[in-house]
Amino acid sequence: MKSEDANLKFNTAFNYYNRGDYVKAGSLFDQLAPLTRGTRRADSVYFFQAMTQYKLNDYIIAGHYFNTFVTTYENSRFIEDAAYMEAYCYYEQSPRPELDQTSTNMALDAFRLFMIKYPKSKKVTDCQRIIKELNEKLMEKEFISAKLYYNLDNFKASIVALNNCLIDYPDSKYREEIMFLVLKSKYLLAMNSIQSKQTERFQDAVDEYYSFIAEFPESDSKKEADNIYKESSRYIKDPNIETTKN
Repeated sequence: MKSEDANLKFNTAFNYYNRGDYVKAGSLFDQLAPLTRGTRRADSVYFFQAMTQYKLNDYIIAGHYFNTFVTTYENSRFIEDAAYMEAYCYYEQSPRPELDQTSTNMALDAFRLFMIKYPKSKKVTDCQRIIKELNEKLMEKEFISAKLYYNLDNFKASIVALNNCLIDYPDSKYREEIMFLVLKSKYLLAMNSIQSKQTERFQDAVDEYYSFIAEFPESDSKKEADNIYKESSRYIKDPNIETTKN
């Protein structure tokens, strides 16, 4: 650390890195960065300065370093790895679905850009796998948010939010549950509406029932869906009867 011999620092930094002592390696790389700027060693030092931060699980700093590297050392032999690692650092910061997904979207953008720049890279398969995983997380985030309206008995908002979820993620693993919640929301909205709007809204519930049953005829929720259909149909035939809400 106190030596003025840049070669000694350079060799020792990589020795520490290869031995897994990333704290000591990082300290030396930090010292070397200004000393090697403009030399043939600059890209190596900066790339492994970023890698030590990644190894120390400081994904925010590492991601910043990789981002700077990509824009600074476009001709470096580490450029492809740096671009991938920048995206991967955003991926590591991606939180559970209930939380803000800014990092998730940043990771998706970075991985897609990587595949455009390096379509023949061996890492493309990993990018595709991670993109699928992150999209599923965003899908779950949107489903959780939409379902919250239903849980709060805001059925008009839940219908809009749940249908938007189906539009955005038509192949969602929650598709059956979403469609059933749309059906229930339409039925409960009709139940809680003023009489002048009930007939039209019960008809919406019946139409939704046909869509649900057509797609999921063997659904575990079929019995409840059938009851919703019967109650809605009864009201449409005779608006003066009392419906029952379970």
